Parts: sequence; structure tokens; C-alpha cells
Amino acid sequence: MALIGLVRVSTDKQNVDRQHDALDPICVKVFEEKVSGKLAVVDRPGLSAALDYLRDGDMLCVQEVDRLGRDTLTGLVTLAELFERNISVKVLAGVGAGEHTEMNLLLELSLVLASERRRDIVKKTKDGLAAARARGRVGGRRPVMTEALTIQAVALRQKGYTIRQIQPHLRIAEGASKGKNPSVGAISQALKAHDAAAEAVQ
Repeated sequence: MALIGLVRVSTDKQNVDRQHDALDPICVKVFEEKVSGKLAVVDRPGLSAALDYLRDGDMLCVQEVDRLGRDTLTGLVTLAELFERNISVKVLAGVGAGEHTEMNLLLELSLVLASERRRDIVKKTKDGLAAARARGRVGGRRPVMTEALTIQAVALRQKGYTIRQIQPHLRIAEGASKGKNPSVGAISQALKAHDAAAEAVQ
């Protein structure tokens, strides 16, 4: 029996070190993907590659069960496919922690809880954004990094620019700092908020 690992995050900028630190020492091979856990198996390169590599009697290892799917249905379908092929699943942490050879209540519960947690994050994010828009400001003053500047920063980051390289390309359009570059800190915070929002809706 071979223990094969799967690491998944939703965006390119999310850190995978924590999952690799848990899986690399115990797995003979670890597959990685940076895609939404809501996608079908055929649209997930890491999971698809892992499924192609796994053989009868092997075990797929994930840090938490929601690495297999961010919503209940996707997770259940993925687990069902694995168990049908006589591939067991090892979950290292969370409600579903343990080794599983068939579907059980603990796995189902852990997937439901993961899905509920995601919905709660999405709702809180939307409520917070709506409240901020209603006030017309965030944190007591209008943010330097507007939506347009954030979009521009994200686009530059995708081209491989560092935050310091992004900074000279951004210009504040209004207010007391009009015409100036946003600070590195403001750009960093805006990108982190963008990534968190993207993760919440994956």
C-alpha cells in the first residue's frame, strides 16, 4: 500500500507550506493543485493526477477533508469514487481525522461542517462589504486602495511583479494624496483582502 498526498489551495498566492509540512514526510508522492475545491474532478489537475497514480489498495492522504471538496456534494462524490476503486482515505486533522475505507457519518459530518463554515465566511464578507459601502468608508476613512487600483495591482502581480515593483505603477486618483503612489503596506493589505475574498467564494 502506498500513501499518496494531495495538497490544495484555491488561489496561486495562498501558501501551501503547512499542508506540505504535514504530508511530505509521510507520503511517497504528493500532488498539488491551486484551484477551487468546488470544481469537478476532471477540472482539478492535482486530484486527477493523484487518481491516475493511485492503485488498488493505496491510500490518499489530505490534511483536512475539505481539501477534497469545498462543498458537501463535491466531497461526497470524490470520496465515493475513491472508495469504489478500493482506495482508502487518510485525514490528518479536523472532525474527519483518521483512516477511512468507506463512507461513514464522521466523513459526512466533516464535509457538512466545512461547507457551513465556508457559507458563514461568505456571508460575513458580504455583510461587511455592504456595511462599508453603506457608510461610504472603511475603518473611519476612505481607503487609498480603491477597487480600480486593487484590480490593477492584482493584474500586475499575476505578471510576476513584486509589491515594490507594483507600487510605481499605481496612482491615487483623489483626496489629499492624489497623484501619489499608495504605500507598500496599503497595496499588501489590499491584495490580502482580495485573496481572502476570493478564497471565501471558492
